[in-house]
Parts: sequence; structure tokens; C-alpha cells
Amino acid sequence: MNKDTQEKIGQLQRIEQSMQSIMMQKQQFQAQLMEIDSAISELEGSDESYKIVGNIMVKASKEDLNKDLKQKKELVELRIKTLEKQEKDTKDKATGIQSEVMKELEEKKK
Repeated sequence: MNKDTQEKIGQLQRIEQSMQSIMMQKQQFQAQLMEIDSAISELEGSDESYKIVGNIMVKASKEDLNKDLKQKKELVELRIKTLEKQEKDTKDKATGIQSEVMKELEEKKK
């Protein structure tokens, strides 16, 4: 195996690690999104609302909490979209390099 092929294989391994990191981040944001959605639905059915500030819980208006939660939701959705784009770009790059390596290995067999 020539040095160029070995470098590409190493690059594929780094891309795989990067892909795992992206997927973990995406999972964390998806969990946050589920929590936010749950909080929004709980807020709709409650008479009183509270907000955690530091280590204490203080009473807050339902409208303000709903607005804050919706802003957080938009931010998390934006982050998920960004991570999905990174995931797609990384997959495309890996596929390209993988096909190059396979082509080089096929040529070497001949």
C-alpha cells in the first residue's frame, strides 16, 4: 500500500471520529428539544409557572416563560440543522475518499 493510500485511510478514520462527535452533539440537542417541547406543553396546562434561577425557583409569568422556551427551541432547532448539514458534508467527504481508496486498491490488485 502506498503512502497516499495510507494517508487517505488515516483521513477516513479522523472523519469517522468527527462524525461520531457530530452525532453525539446532535443527540444531545434532540434531547434538549424534547425537554423544551415537554416544558411548553406542561406550561400550557398549568395555572402557575416558575423559573429556575441559579439554585432557586422564582414565580414567573406564563407568557415570559413561553416566550423564553420558544426562543430556546428555535435556537436548538437551528443547531440541529447546522449539525445535520455538517453530518451530510462529512458523509459526502468520507464517501469520496473511500471510493478513491477502493479505486487505488483495485488498481493495485491488477
